[in-house]
Amino acid sequence: MILTVTLNTALDITYQVPRLRAHTSHRVTEVTERPGGKGLNVARVLAALGHPTVVTGFAGGVTGAVLRERLAELGGGVTDALVPIAGATRRTVGVVDSTSGDTTQLNEPGPLVTTPEWSAFLGAYAELLREASAVALCGSLPPGVPVGTYAQLIREAHAAGVPTLLDTSGEPLRRGIAARPDIVKPNADELAGLTGSTEPLRAARDARRRGARAVAASLGAKGMLAVTAEGAWRAAPPRRLAGNPTGAGDAAVAGLLSGLVEGAPWPDRLARAVALSAAAVRAPVAGEFDRGTYDELRGRIEITEDPAA
Repeated sequence: MILTVTLNTALDITYQVPRLRAHTSHRVTEVTERPGGKGLNVARVLAALGHPTVVTGFAGGVTGAVLRERLAELGGGVTDALVPIAGATRRTVGVVDSTSGDTTQLNEPGPLVTTPEWSAFLGAYAELLREASAVALCGSLPPGVPVGTYAQLIREAHAAGVPTLLDTSGEPLRRGIAARPDIVKPNADELAGLTGSTEPLRAARDARRRGARAVAASLGAKGMLAVTAEGAWRAAPPRRLAGNPTGAGDAAVAGLLSGLVEGAPWPDRLARAVALSAAAVRAPVAGEFDRGTYDELRGRIEITEDPAA
């Protein structure tokens, strides 16, 4: 199974409005409620691809209970191994403008995690690693969790012989990358914040020097860049797709992880990740992707090797 870690889970609420305008009231035409947080989104895409996945992290309070109920409603493919806490799981609210397709996102802070709750998670994580074929460490850290947490979890996974993918930002990324994760998946802004360089290839090479064994950087509508020990490649979709970009990066992570556990070569992993990311833009909520778009694009992703790397 593939293990995804989401320490700052969320109950994702998406509102559809005909047109979003500032300083006025809106009539909501549709509301959806889903278990959220980056790792949970990744897990749902992996399950749709046929990979059994276990999700862990924290869930608490009324919103945490609703999140777990929604997770159970998804059916097979995703197993709930979330650790209960006293604090209430946060909510995220996405407001989708149906006319333009643009999304405005409002993210609450996470709950405070106590020292006993953190110890309980570490024990659960060690047990889950015994059966994991890969682990994804995703998203922000809630209050009370040490900033070097991802570095610690990467080292524990490597000691258990489990490859890791890290998808976070800021200081948790900076510290986590020093623990030598197998793959780091930043977006262009996160990569620039880590390295100080706005040129993606140079920044990705710098990130590898800082410890990442491979860097797969999301470049938005331009696709994805991978810099690895075997070489460097860029992957781009054949056209730009309009829709909701929330969750597109998480779908890309699922593509990279599924390719990793299947032993696919890097160009194939990139093509899958970019096709899934584009297909996620066409889905109404994060954690889903449009199957028709994915099937159409997966054989049409343009892959170029970068000899300069």
